Amino acid sequence: MANKKLLLLSVSAGSGHVRAAEALKSWSAELYPNIQAEHVDLMTLVPKLFKTVYADTYVKMVETMPAFWGYLYNKADLEKENSAAAKVRRAVERLNTVKFSKLLEDFAPDSVICTHFLPAELLSGMIKKNRFRKPVWVVDTDFDVHKFWIHPYMSGYFAASDEVAFRMADRGLDPSTIRVTGIPIAPVFSKKMSREKCAAEMGLNPKKFTLLVMAGGAGLSGMELLVRDLLRGGDNFQVIALAGRNEALLEKLNGQAKKFPGRLLALPFTNSIERVMACSDITATKPGGLTTSECLAVGLPMIVVSPIPGQEERNSDYLLENGAAMKAVDAASIAYRIKKLIAQPSLMQSLRKSARSLGRPKAAQEILKTVLGYAPR
Repeated sequence: MANKKLLLLSVSAGSGHVRAAEALKSWSAELYPNIQAEHVDLMTLVPKLFKTVYADTYVKMVETMPAFWGYLYNKADLEKENSAAAKVRRAVERLNTVKFSKLLEDFAPDSVICTHFLPAELLSGMIKKNRFRKPVWVVDTDFDVHKFWIHPYMSGYFAASDEVAFRMADRGLDPSTIRVTGIPIAPVFSKKMSREKCAAEMGLNPKKFTLLVMAGGAGLSGMELLVRDLLRGGDNFQVIALAGRNEALLEKLNGQAKKFPGRLLALPFTNSIERVMACSDITATKPGGLTTSECLAVGLPMIVVSPIPGQEERNSDYLLENGAAMKAVDAASIAYRIKKLIAQPSLMQSLRKSARSLGRPKAAQEILKTVLGYAPR
């Protein structure tokens, strides 16, 4: 099995697809040092205009027009395979991804794993025309399945849950090609962290109830007001607020921290989120597929806020139905839930137990074992 090449393909429409591919690459380096794994974001191979329309516009839309995105998400899921709109979309995608064929020719992978549907769709068309002959696998990165993910000629699919696998089969996939593995996340989420040690490193009280508020990579609009209202709502808990890469938000949060000394820790984007999670009792967050999977892996229950219509709503439903999350609509409802959890430790324990039972910290291991055809030594 020496000198085998594995190509990991993602699309940076949001961060989840990229993080899933990076997780697989990290696990590959750790478990299969003889495999040459390469991760490529397809948006680095396309014209700037196409990237702006395809990826950047998506991010802006879900932030500013979530209801419209939900409409498009559901409408596209009903799109007929041979409709005029589908044919035009595929033609535009092919015209803007001509460098993709060069990548495949130069790297010459033995296997391909797609963590986004666009490269899977392109490869499906290439396999149909006998222009690519290597096995291609698809990793669904949400607790949902959309029409865009389903393509012929794929060697197999990896599903986040039993229900997603069932729905994939209902859409025509051969059940024998579907494996329920969970969503791949980085190796650090499979390691046990000490709450006391991590809290000491960050200057937090490990014995105090701790809420983690996550804004995502770019920062969540209005987060500083949410944190302010939360801290005004009670003094028997502390807050960790992640501002992501939003420097203006971080500055505002640091201003709030001065008004509530010892109760708010504001942090920028971090590569050690697992250590921040280890300090926390629960997190208020948007339920992206990767964030959700990371939280479940470490047994961190969630308070779901503002899920995007479409895939995030389905992720939220999965968490709520399985007792690993609560849902809140504003700062007051988050504060109410915190008050309830502090007063009822058994409820907190139940949420944490449910979260941990759903966690699949070694999903990437299972995926790589299937794709590569053997277990690591």
